Amino acid sequence: MRTGRRRGARRRSVVSYFFRLLALSLIALPIVALIFAFVQPIEWERARIGFERHWRSNAAKLGVTLPGTPDLADLDGRLASHGLKAGDAIFMRIFKREFELELWMKRDGRFHRFASYPICKWSGELGPKIKQGDRQAPEGFYTVDAKALNPKSAWHRSFNLGFPNTFDKTLGRTGSFLMVHGGCGSIGCYAMTNPVIDEIWRLVTAALDSGQQRFQVQVFPFRMTERNLALYGGTGNSAFWTSLKPGYDLFEASQLPPKVSVCNKRYAFAAGAEGSDGSAPIEAACPVGSLATP
Repeated sequence: MRTGRRRGARRRSVVSYFFRLLALSLIALPIVALIFAFVQPIEWERARIGFERHWRSNAAKLGVTLPGTPDLADLDGRLASHGLKAGDAIFMRIFKREFELELWMKRDGRFHRFASYPICKWSGELGPKIKQGDRQAPEGFYTVDAKALNPKSAWHRSFNLGFPNTFDKTLGRTGSFLMVHGGCGSIGCYAMTNPVIDEIWRLVTAALDSGQQRFQVQVFPFRMTERNLALYGGTGNSAFWTSLKPGYDLFEASQLPPKVSVCNKRYAFAAGAEGSDGSAPIEAACPVGSLATP
């Protein structure tokens, strides 16, 4: 008898819990709907990026390989499947919002995307680095030569992006030692984890040792589509981001790094010469026929 009573009480408790949960859901759903109605999409993006940082950092601590990491144990096989080899010229693009670093390699006079690597962590918000101590990871166009490489970095291995470049200096932006490196910690850098930076390092050093003077790194807040630019159109950085798009578009159209210069405190772009490897430095100049940003 007592066992039956206990079972009945447990059953009533479960039913009661179910109805309480249902009632709470009916109350919560309109609240969630209101939040979606009034909170700006940008705030949701900020929250999503924060969540990405959190789970990627925890995954790295546990030794979990991040989704999207290529087969690092088969670099030679992957190169061969693309008709490439270590020593071919390289080019990079970084996308903050997507947590991706793309590595392109030159074949038959143009660049082909060889790999996309997940970024473990970058710090700050979407937007350029302005001053020392703002914890922002830089955005813009940079070039990296052999002097920028640090094989004995505190973060395993690293290369310096070269911030501030000529453009940053014209605007009085300050900061130093902004790197792409191993590990999964960042104060203004792009952290790739040690296994990933090892593969990138092998391809970087091979390209520079084979004669490429420097390679171009384009750093964007997101993929420069019209949709993304419209989404972030109301922010204080929208004019700067729009100014990056011509350089992005030139590479998209030709798979050749554009010639980048700085004209009247603005980025200016000209189409990359046929066969160019992107070795040209970024200098203060207003070249004829350039795409100077408004």
